[in-house]
Order: sequence, then structure tokens, then C-alpha cells
Amino acid sequence: MMHNPHTPQHIAFIMDGNGRWAQARNLPRIKGHEAGAETIRKITTFCAENPMIETATFYAFSTENWKRPKTEIRFLMQLLLRYLKKERHTLRKHNIRFKAIGALDAFTAEIREQIDALEEETKHNTALTQIMALNYGGRLEITEAANRLIAQGKRQLTSEMLSEALQTPYSELDIMVRTGGEMRLSNFLLWQSSYAELFFTETMWPDFNEAELSKILKAYEGRERRFGAIHA
Repeated sequence: MMHNPHTPQHIAFIMDGNGRWAQARNLPRIKGHEAGAETIRKITTFCAENPMIETATFYAFSTENWKRPKTEIRFLMQLLLRYLKKERHTLRKHNIRFKAIGALDAFTAEIREQIDALEEETKHNTALTQIMALNYGGRLEITEAANRLIAQGKRQLTSEMLSEALQTPYSELDIMVRTGGEMRLSNFLLWQSSYAELFFTETMWPDFNEAELSKILKAYEGRERRFGAIHA
């Protein structure tokens, strides 16, 4: 369903640049990830206070991130667990619902329990839905959605069926923001971003802030979204 094209209901973030931010300051990469977690909190709160934005999705850990050094992965898992535990206060205070998407079976039982608990505790919150993409890959999400429909006996699939079978029902993405200077989607929300407005910034994720997001939202208002049609 198409909504007001000048009202961004769903915004997603590819949070790139944590490691480079730390290296530029002669800090270990893990310090960049810690600073990046603080940015997630600030941006989530900002989105919750914006009545237009209903959903904010963050690319926290991709299916390809397992290729990183084992010490960094171990720290990222510790940071994720710490984040899940600490965020209860923020989510409660700002009336935010939490949801995780991705192949969550790859995580430890402790992390999965924290995810389940946070989803259950916040399921009635209404100001914003914060989606954390964890061990997520866009191609995998689409493939698994198709396989679920086939397992249900569907012989011919439609785009509507696939949209509803995805891990998240928030399929229409309005804005995709990537920090850190790279210009690619990196297998993130491939189905959902088919008509999204793309914004790339040189700013590293730890330095990304509410003022820069406000500029992006203002720029979005001025873009003409045709969804494949031709406007006179």
C-alpha cells in the first residue's frame, strides 16, 4: 500500500564507518563499535519523537560479518548482549517497540533469550518500532520467504504473498541511509528498498547525528517519488 510520498514512515540505516572512525583516532576498532551503539540510541530516540516515522531499521550484523576476526566478533557479541540489556530503559521511556530480524539461531541462547524478552516486553509500545537486523541478509530473507510459501502448498507466488511472508511486515522502505562514504546496499533490505530514496553520507556512523538526519528528512520532502510512473 502506497502512503503519502512526502511522509517517511520507514527509514533504514547501513551503519558503516565504526572501525575507520576508531582508527582515525588511534583507538582500537572496538571503541568505534561502542561509539556506534550510542549513535543507535540517539537516532532511535530522535525517530521515536518524530510523529511521521513509524519504523527505524538498523543493519547491526550481516550474514557476511562472521568473516571478521574472531576477537572482533566476540566483542560484537558482548556489545550486542550489553546493548539488549541496557536498552530496556530507553525503549520503555520513549514508548518504542523492539523487533529483531535475521537468522537468529546463530546467536547464543543468552542473546536469543534477551531478544525474545525485549520483544515481549515492548510489543505494545506505539511511538516507534526499532528493528535490529542481526545475522541478516536480504537474499536469504527473500529465499526463506519463498520457501515458507512453497511449504504451505503455494504453487505460484505473487509479490503480495512474498511481501507478507518476509520477516518484517514493514515492507515499504521510504529512506535508506548509508554512512561512511560507501555507495552500495550490501545485501540489506533488497525487497523493501525497491522504491526507497537513497542517501549516502561521508560521515562515519559514530559521528552521524540528529542534525544530519534532519537534513536528510528535509531533502526527502523535496524529492519526487513516482514509483515507476510519469508525472506531468
